[in-house]
Amino acid sequence: QVQLVESGGGLVQAGGSLRLSCAASGRTFSSYAMGWFRQAPGKEREFVAAITWSGGSTKYTDSVKGRFTISRDNAKNTVSLQMNSLKPEDTAVYYCAATRIGTLYTKTPTRISTYDNWGQGTQVTVSS
Repeated sequence: QVQLVESGGGLVQAGGSLRLSCAASGRTFSSYAMGWFRQAPGKEREFVAAITWSGGSTKYTDSVKGRFTISRDNAKNTVSLQMNSLKPEDTAVYYCAATRIGTLYTKTPTRISTYDNWGQGTQVTVSS
């Protein structure tokens, strides 16, 4: 198991930027594939971005491609989500997630059930 703590959320105007960070406990962070998900009020949790163990491969949901960038620093046990050109529809609680199940991640990196470690979430609010 790995403990995940998100930070960096807040209130920003449309067109602005935020950088979310997720700090992970433990010495095996590099063995986890990582993902970011979000949940808006009244909606289901949805996939945002994911990154492989080494950081060599990333995946994004279509609505954030070109605006968001996921990255990781295995030496610091952190994964980040740089969010640019934010829109009001990006408003949500953002969650960091981790999985060591390589075969599952390879097949379904966007699925919630792929991940078995979750943070508590950080609120992102984008005003129009």
